[in-house]
Amino acid sequence: MTDSSSPSSTLTDDVLASFEGHRRELCAYAYRMLGSSFEAEDAVQETFTRAWKSYDSFEGRASLRSWLYKITTNVCLDMLDGPQRRARPMDLNGPSRPDSVLPAPQPDYVWIEPIPNALAFGADPAEHASTRDTLRLAFVAACQHLPATQRAILIMREVLRFSASETAEALTMSPASVNSALQRARATMSKVQPAVTDDYDEADEDQRRLVENFVSAFEAYDMDTLTTLLKADVALSMPPIELWISGPENVAAFMLGSGSACAGSKLVRLEGANGHVAFGHYKPSEEPGVYIPWSITVLELEGDTIAGLNFFLDTERLFPLFDLPMEMREPVA
Repeated sequence: MTDSSSPSSTLTDDVLASFEGHRRELCAYAYRMLGSSFEAEDAVQETFTRAWKSYDSFEGRASLRSWLYKITTNVCLDMLDGPQRRARPMDLNGPSRPDSVLPAPQPDYVWIEPIPNALAFGADPAEHASTRDTLRLAFVAACQHLPATQRAILIMREVLRFSASETAEALTMSPASVNSALQRARATMSKVQPAVTDDYDEADEDQRRLVENFVSAFEAYDMDTLTTLLKADVALSMPPIELWISGPENVAAFMLGSGSACAGSKLVRLEGANGHVAFGHYKPSEEPGVYIPWSITVLELEGDTIAGLNFFLDTERLFPLFDLPMEMREPVA
């Protein structure tokens, strides 16, 4: 057994601690690249493994942060070695009728997945504000339209504010090639990236009331009230189901038809997902007073309306990720 006070053990602890200090930002970067919180966590773990094995050769020639980003980039590019790109249901086809038959779920690797704020944001509110927009579901989905290397360049240059030289070093390219690829990435993003609209501020009384009114209307299953909170072109989606619904009246019709199993649901407010307002959504079970997972529900806001209702149904994976129990019981009177 190694003596925990030996120099080698101390070095190990110090090195691992130095890696851990960068975990959140690396996870956020990998998430933007991969579109999956689970794959992002795997990528960071693989980054730390590779960094530990090659630490003796690091020798401080670059900053530890830059070196870890270089390794993370290579890990993500390895994971993206294929044509598959993650998407949102709205990226794959047009809206469905509210009475459409629900299609079979698609595999999880098809979809953009939510990421808990706690995995992606540091404790500094200023850092949170500066990076929030680039973790939005719409931004991450737009990035998926870029080839993997262009995606890395765009994120490193425009989000992380790496210089052309630092980015070139990470990707083993010339600065000129980096700048050329960045221009192509910007051109693509200008076509596929929607305008940033979600500017939720907990201190804004109107926005806070909007969210509170949504919870009250949804838990009461009051579709008349709910529709007054929705933007005219609101989109409701339910990954891993490909179908999506557009418009307040169609959302209400769907919720009263195929979605009627949600009547009587309970919403548990989360710290957030992707910088959006989010809830753990439980629906009634067959046992009175017992509720079971239905979705991680993520709201996209635009001013004083709700522009997006995202119900992520893969609860077996997502509820543990968001530290939610797999059952909720009403208190016994």
